[in-house]
Amino acid sequence: MNDVEKFLAHAVALERDAARRYEDLAASMATDGNAELRAFFARMAHFSRLHLAEAQARAGWRTLPELSADEFEWPDGIPPETAEWAGVDPMMAPTDALALALESERRGHAFYAAIAAISPDAEVRALAGDFAAEEAQHVAELEKLAAAAAR
Repeated sequence: MNDVEKFLAHAVALERDAARRYEDLAASMATDGNAELRAFFARMAHFSRLHLAEAQARAGWRTLPELSADEFEWPDGIPPETAEWAGVDPMMAPTDALALALESERRGHAFYAAIAAISPDAEVRALAGDFAAEEAQHVAELEKLAAAAAR
């Protein structure tokens, strides 16, 4: 991807989607009665909304394109943090919720990291690198929670 506006349009869509999915997981954990994970997923939704605002702010004076579904350049044709989310269910186990969130964050990280590695545009590489670093932090946090929940 070699266009800053197009990259930011992707980041906005990805982060908006991630926030919604984390809200779904928070609601699922509320149904399960797991207050700790409900709060964690609500916090992750908040972080996704902060990343969304950051992507919008970085657009600054630029007008981001409104891409149709077939204009997005997603791996496998679907947003990285959306894949597998059809499995969210109000009665899912906490370990399943964590596994789902972890895989989603890994895909989000891989998406940003790949762009940071291959984009011919220096600004896109820098932006993607920043977003990849934030996603890496989420992956690390989820890995710790998933490992603790598996015990």
